[in-house]
Amino acid sequence: MTRGNKAIRKAAAAAVLGALLLASTACGPSGADASRDSTTSEQPSAPNSPDSPNSPNAVKTGETGKTAAARPGGVPAKSGGGPAKPSAGPGNAGGTGVAACGVGDLAFSATNQDEAGKPVRHLLLTVTNTGSAKCGLQGYPYLKFPHARAPIAVIEDSKDAPVTLAPGEKAYAALLASGGRMDTYDTDTLPLGLQPGGPANVALPGQVSFDDGARVTYWIPASGLALRFIMSS
Repeated sequence: MTRGNKAIRKAAAAAVLGALLLASTACGPSGADASRDSTTSEQPSAPNSPDSPNSPNAVKTGETGKTAAARPGGVPAKSGGGPAKPSAGPGNAGGTGVAACGVGDLAFSATNQDEAGKPVRHLLLTVTNTGSAKCGLQGYPYLKFPHARAPIAVIEDSKDAPVTLAPGEKAYAALLASGGRMDTYDTDTLPLGLQPGGPANVALPGQVSFDDGARVTYWIPASGLALRFIMSS
């Protein structure tokens, strides 16, 4: 074999080897591609959970932009409720903050407001706190005679805030005994009830004739103000 033939064979072998190397490189991934493919295959995609930002039930919180877990229906769970409202204490008189007056801590009287010699029609009821503690009066005197169909009606225009009585203090209610109507009832004792509270029997200034036109005011701290509601009748 001549030198020329050897050189031709070496060149041909080198060309074949180079072609094989190129084919091998084209079929396999590069270093960067192989690393990226390996990372992707090792991190499987997670399903959408309620806490995931891509979840349809996720709710964005106000200023922070964070994601809050939502309850079923997409409504965010609420934190603890506000403070409980205080309830009214038992025994208070109409929200005055003091205990209601009891009959045992009060003294009652009834005085005639008409001229001497005239029939008694206008009366002033007075209640005095004879106890050692402040107490509250609410509403009006509940006046109902035995066998009467209904108690004496109240004058609604006289309604005011509940009265609070310190020891020794007084409150008043004006009473119109008769309004010129029928069903008269003559008596010298007035059955009076508190709201709430038990009854008391109040002595009247002599025999007084009551009828269906009788009216009484709410408890009022000033006697003159109470009488204004009945003296024109």
